[in-house]
Amino acid sequence: MVTGDDPVVLSLVGVRDKAAFMERCARDFRLPDWFGRNWDALADCLTDPSWTPGVRGRLVVSGWQEFAEAAPEEWEMARQVFADAVAHWRGVPGARPELVLAPGADTPRDGS
Repeated sequence: MVTGDDPVVLSLVGVRDKAAFMERCARDFRLPDWFGRNWDALADCLTDPSWTPGVRGRLVVSGWQEFAEAAPEEWEMARQVFADAVAHWRGVPGARPELVLAPGADTPRDGS
């Protein structure tokens, strides 16, 4: 998913339910075709280096407030999946995982 120093941005602008969230993850993370569009499948993809070098850098989730308000339980599950993936990659040498929840639709820049 994150293969270098550039962050991967998951834009949740306009996302209001789990189905739209999973579709946005598939698109923005460029998940493999076998991604099952459920929480277990997302967790597996975010920690499986067989299809990508893995979450080794910064993951920026932007525009998340609408989803969090419309589907608070689903948002909490998403946050937990992201946190678990970051924790997983922290144990991998050379990995520098970080989760950034950007309050707006814009991507934060380094040094800002």
